[in-house]
Amino acid sequence: MKLSEFLVKAKINTYASAGIGNKKILKDGSKEVVYEKEGFRYRDRYYGYNPFVGEEIVWKDGRLIWVMNYDGEITSEEIAAKQVYGFLKRALRQVKEKCPFRGPARLKHSDFEYINEYEGDIESFRGVERILYRGQEIYILFYHGGTV
Repeated sequence: MKLSEFLVKAKINTYASAGIGNKKILKDGSKEVVYEKEGFRYRDRYYGYNPFVGEEIVWKDGRLIWVMNYDGEITSEEIAAKQVYGFLKRALRQVKEKCPFRGPARLKHSDFEYINEYEGDIESFRGVERILYRGQEIYILFYHGGTV
């Protein structure tokens, strides 16, 4: 299995899933989700709710091979956080192997629009994702990472 294929599976089966039953709350207050398959191990650990910061790490056979850091927040009080994060999960379930960092370049559903702009590839990348509600930005996240 390639790293990009594993990342897609890991992301769909952790935070982006409809329910994240394997989420743990750790002593330091962070939340963590883990996914393992075919010698790969993925861990997403994040702090806060709004704003929030986090880190995704992948190991292959016990060796660190990939990392991504991110920070984001809801920038408007117009829409409930539960709705914003619900739409975000919908977008994140559309992750593709070509750019297995966040969601697709664009996704529109009802009054919400997800926009993901990035540069680079799986080895070294950075990007920003936004959610708009009726054309107005209500959420933003910055991310960067690559192979280690």
